Amino acid sequence: MPAAEIRATPQGTAPAPLSVLDLVTVSQGHTATDALHTSVQLSRLAETRGFHRYWVAEHHSMPGVASSSPAVILAHIAAHTTRIRLGSGGVMLPNHAPLVIAEQFGTLEALAPGRIDLGLGRAPGTDGATAAALRRTDHPGEGADDFPEQLAELTRFLDDDFPDGHPYRRIHAVPGPVQSTSPGGVQSPHRPPIWLLGSSGFSARLAATLGLPFAFAHHFSARNTIPALDLYRESFQPSAVLDRPYALIGVSALATDDEKEARRQVKAAALSMIRLRTGRPGLIPSPEEAEAHEFTPLEREFADSWNANVIHGTPDEVRTGLDDLHKRTGADELMITSNAPGMDVRLRSYELIADAYDLPTT
Repeated sequence: MPAAEIRATPQGTAPAPLSVLDLVTVSQGHTATDALHTSVQLSRLAETRGFHRYWVAEHHSMPGVASSSPAVILAHIAAHTTRIRLGSGGVMLPNHAPLVIAEQFGTLEALAPGRIDLGLGRAPGTDGATAAALRRTDHPGEGADDFPEQLAELTRFLDDDFPDGHPYRRIHAVPGPVQSTSPGGVQSPHRPPIWLLGSSGFSARLAATLGLPFAFAHHFSARNTIPALDLYRESFQPSAVLDRPYALIGVSALATDDEKEARRQVKAAALSMIRLRTGRPGLIPSPEEAEAHEFTPLEREFADSWNANVIHGTPDEVRTGLDDLHKRTGADELMITSNAPGMDVRLRSYELIADAYDLPTT
């Protein structure tokens, strides 16, 4: 697999390649259909403004997040784009049989050859009860413990190279390499590159050991970012995939035409997170609802702490914040998520960030 399918080149004046993480958020007064339509608009915007890749994250049982089926969403996005890389940020592997993921992403690769990334995580992407329903067990944590073995199995299915004598030797993920060995068969030279995602040191170390690219969730685990990146870089073992480390970080960033509006938008996003963390998930509240909400001292403390990790303000302020973050972390790529309740506000944010870095218009 060529490293060129992983590494990216900065565009414009950006300090690193810029990409997009979409949670397909659903705000009050809107439907999942509205949110998915916005995702199509966002993917087209990202493609025409020089963002390198567009990823969708897997979440479950959250009314305000409509990204429970990344492969389905990515297939839809693939039909509306032509160049931008598309991927999962990520698929939560313990929620699924490895063969199913190999089939889904083999299908995506057939739909958009050379454009698909397979980002994998081991968290459930939801609460414990939902995880138990997904994993059909009363002990959902056991799936996360088996993550390295699941990853190895998935990789074997993607490469169609189970050894002789293995019980899965005659099982093939289709679409996949087996089609090239059939009479008259021709197979795409591309295979979705695997990325490991994490918010702690576990996946950092595993990605380093296997020589895989690593994506860290800075947007909700900022205190662990530099330790995890240091661990990844120090432990990295060159592989057939990469000869040196490659790490991107997820970043919450929101640019608006004036600073006051940015504060209104991120306040609403923080209120949504408060409700999620206290077991009351719902649609993303409007800025007006957030302004009318009487925050308790604990809620205020949480909101201030959460928003301290959201780079927000005018385009110049966001550019400065992203530049500073890049200097502190040395990340090879910045993947931006803008989780404002207003769909137009989210689209405008990416446009403003692209303008701030003189990204090309194609």
